[in-house]
Amino acid sequence: MDPSSGTDHHRFGFELPARVEFVARARTLTGERLGGWGIGGEVRDTALLIVSELVTNAVVHTGGALVACELLMQAEHLRITVQDQGVAPTGPHVCRVSDEERGRGLLLVESVSSAWGTYAAGTGAGRVVWAELPRAARSC
Repeated sequence: MDPSSGTDHHRFGFELPARVEFVARARTLTGERLGGWGIGGEVRDTALLIVSELVTNAVVHTGGALVACELLMQAEHLRITVQDQGVAPTGPHVCRVSDEERGRGLLLVESVSSAWGTYAAGTGAGRVVWAELPRAARSC
């Protein structure tokens, strides 16, 4: 994904090496773009959490060289997608019962997003995991 391609300033994408040390870079790029779009507070914090979890899952659980992330700001929602190059026969799944500290990332994504899902990448091996959250903070 090319962050400068196209004229739609409501779409932003980037690729990073699929290594744990680049999760922080994914958060930084996401935070900078959201700030440029005027998205802050709870929505920004939640988006950063989702990016961290999805990129970490892509890095830890797949054997690819790159991870691609895309942010799409729609009228009511912010959609985050992360694509890996993994070759696992099944997609990611929520781990509902675990005593381990690891393995609960998608459960966290599920709890903070309004919707999420996964599908096979259109070209080659890999999966796309996406999550959406409202652009406005939830009221109590």
